[in-house]
Amino acid sequence: MKISYKEIYLVIFILLILFSCAMNQQAMFRAIDAAVSKNDFQTSIEIIEEAQAGKSPLYNYNNAISLYMDLGLMRHFAHDYKQSTDNLHNAERLISEAFTKSITQSVSTYIVNDNTREYPGEDFEDIYLSVFNALNYYKMGNLDGALVEVRKLTLPSGKLEMLQRKYEEPNEKAKKENENALKRAQDSQGASLPEVKYVSFANSALARYLSMLFYRSVGNFDAARIEHEQLQAAFTTQPAIYNHAFPSSPNSIQPLIDNVQDMSTLSIISFVGLSPIKEERFFPMYFPFFEDPTLRFAQIRLPVLTARPNRIDRVEIVVSEQRYNMELLENMGNVIMDTFNARYSQIFLKTYLRTLTKYIATDISSKAIAGKDNEGLAGLLTLTGRIISDVSERADIRMSRMLPNKAYICNINLEAGTYDVVVNYYAGRTLIKSETEENVEITNNSLNLITTVNFDNTPATNQ
Repeated sequence: MKISYKEIYLVIFILLILFSCAMNQQAMFRAIDAAVSKNDFQTSIEIIEEAQAGKSPLYNYNNAISLYMDLGLMRHFAHDYKQSTDNLHNAERLISEAFTKSITQSVSTYIVNDNTREYPGEDFEDIYLSVFNALNYYKMGNLDGALVEVRKLTLPSGKLEMLQRKYEEPNEKAKKENENALKRAQDSQGASLPEVKYVSFANSALARYLSMLFYRSVGNFDAARIEHEQLQAAFTTQPAIYNHAFPSSPNSIQPLIDNVQDMSTLSIISFVGLSPIKEERFFPMYFPFFEDPTLRFAQIRLPVLTARPNRIDRVEIVVSEQRYNMELLENMGNVIMDTFNARYSQIFLKTYLRTLTKYIATDISSKAIAGKDNEGLAGLLTLTGRIISDVSERADIRMSRMLPNKAYICNINLEAGTYDVVVNYYAGRTLIKSETEENVEITNNSLNLITTVNFDNTPATNQ
């Protein structure tokens, strides 16, 4: 059997088409990020909806969870709370269904790549969609719905407890075998491969804080006290994630604990920056056992989390000419990094074995077709087979791109009344942006919660 140059050119042509599609997708995501960085969420929604209506949707059928997550989050920030709730519930339903899918869908991931199966969602996405749905229900005046969402997270057998069980119960021997296999692979190439880490996240301070607010608002102070204790435990038991100081200023969590007569509390949550996203990276591999040098040196593609630029490092609240610095409650980027690392050795091993299997199949088939007496044809077949194998290999970089990076909080005791609330975003001493929430009504014996967002993604500069 002979392989013509036309067939080789066809393979290269297919490769160029795939590269062109990937470049077009990246350009669209850059346009979305540019709109989001200006808090122009409606434009970003329109870009996605237009792309989804075309022949090559930005989010394909296998990536429906990411689509619903991103639309749900952007609609939340655009104050379209009803549509946001519908989108996030769809994402939650699909994440739940992913646990009951037949394992047959995973078979193709060992043959082609991880993108051939429906994206099952990440653990952090399942946690945060409930956080934002709780805020959606509160914004729509449905406090019972908000409580349902936080209870999904915090009650026994809720999402946080199930997350803790998931990461505590894996077989220690299997984890050690994964770690050793990754180390052997790294030693064999002398390459700098991603470090194996195991997850420590099993409790969200942001989820506990919201639970505390909602329980206080309905007069369940015992439940609020328990959530406050759990909030503190999130910091003490997960220092790798909560590597910043516990919010302890007079205007952070303390006003929620103090019982000040004739005063009400204004609670503010500010979401700042965009969270890390997955990007495809190449890592060199060396397979010394192949006779043909074409198969000895390879590059595997792995997803790597990459931080996105954000220069805002301080948020200030101004009410009645009084200034209050907000405090960092949750570094959501740290949570995302931590939970993603829990699967990393498994991702690497699957990719490594899949690439090796493809190369072995190429080597065997090339020799079988060409025969022992036609080394030239065998070499050409091997090269073609490797190109096809490499083209079929793609890192799975699917995830929600619209999660915030950090959540800041502030709580201020005020007399009942109507106030203008100014939110100032700083990079060092430089004021980046100032926004005003006008006519915020503060009432006694109720939850007075406002949320703000700033996704300015201009790289930080030295001040």
